Amino acid sequence: MSHNITIQKTEKSRISSVDFNNIGFGKIFSDHMFLADWDGNAWTRPRIEPYANLSLSPATSAIHYGQAIFEGMKAFRSEGNVYLFRPRDNWRRLNISAERMVMPEVPEALFMEGLTSLIRLDQDWVPGSEGSALYIRPFMFATDDFIGVKPSEKYCFAIFTCPVGPYYSKPLRIKVEERYSRAAPGGVGFTKCAGNYGAAMYPTKLAQSEGFDQVLWTDPLTHTLVEETGTTNFFAVTNNCVITPNLHETMLAGITRDSVIKVLQKDGLTVEERPLTVTELKNLHTSGMLNELFISGTAATLINIEGFAHQGQYFDVLTTGNTAVSDKLRNSLDQIRHGKSEDIFGWIEKL
Repeated sequence: MSHNITIQKTEKSRISSVDFNNIGFGKIFSDHMFLADWDGNAWTRPRIEPYANLSLSPATSAIHYGQAIFEGMKAFRSEGNVYLFRPRDNWRRLNISAERMVMPEVPEALFMEGLTSLIRLDQDWVPGSEGSALYIRPFMFATDDFIGVKPSEKYCFAIFTCPVGPYYSKPLRIKVEERYSRAAPGGVGFTKCAGNYGAAMYPTKLAQSEGFDQVLWTDPLTHTLVEETGTTNFFAVTNNCVITPNLHETMLAGITRDSVIKVLQKDGLTVEERPLTVTELKNLHTSGMLNELFISGTAATLINIEGFAHQGQYFDVLTTGNTAVSDKLRNSLDQIRHGKSEDIFGWIEKL
């Protein structure tokens, strides 16, 4: 099904003003954006317009009642080609979030046509330097101008993009969080809704004031089981296998996480998706069996953990371990995303 996307091109591109050797992360935005409106019955007015501010009522429902969801994905440039990495998995996850937040489903055709039309139009914004990519932000929010707690009748679905460098520039120091919780059973922890990230900012700020980069969330009931870090999934490499906390309703099913697991298994490593306690993590370190820790996510990609703190004690992992597994894994993922190795998983879509 074609959605007859109308395209209004910018009169003057801003790309000439961008220093692609110093782009940072999330501060520079490409020329155009994709928009579509839910009128209560169907998606209407699919369009691409110059990137600009949105005009909203002060009573816009999303601002007051939190009906806002999003995704994060990337496009990569290699040898003149542009590749999208697992875009349909992001589409599926967006709709999982939409169902939980009582929002309309975005059809696959609308998502993919809007996405590919936008990237083709702004493909010159896809950087080609090492460690860079075009970050893509699909999102949906409620647009009723109504004060009252109920699902909105109208919504906006949008996509914008920004060229980015690495999200993190060095291995991270993390603190095990035992007071605050990212999510609770029966809640929205498995969705990518805006409120999850807003609620995480205060405990993260406290950890950063103590010299850490991020928090390592633990389960909300006992604070003894490792879950994930602020925006990423968590992996521990031991002498025998790679351990990652098993998914449940308080955790986000990371697409990069799934990619990591499949590549590790392809390379012959044993991956255990199971409960991992903080005590076991400390015991693995003390016994010398903890070789490395790393985290994965679309923005962060794959970043090593220098060490973790728990109850006033710091466990330095990089000094006693190595990064052999994560180094090989990072290279394997980069080769797939840039179209330089065989994509046996069917993850890449070439524009």
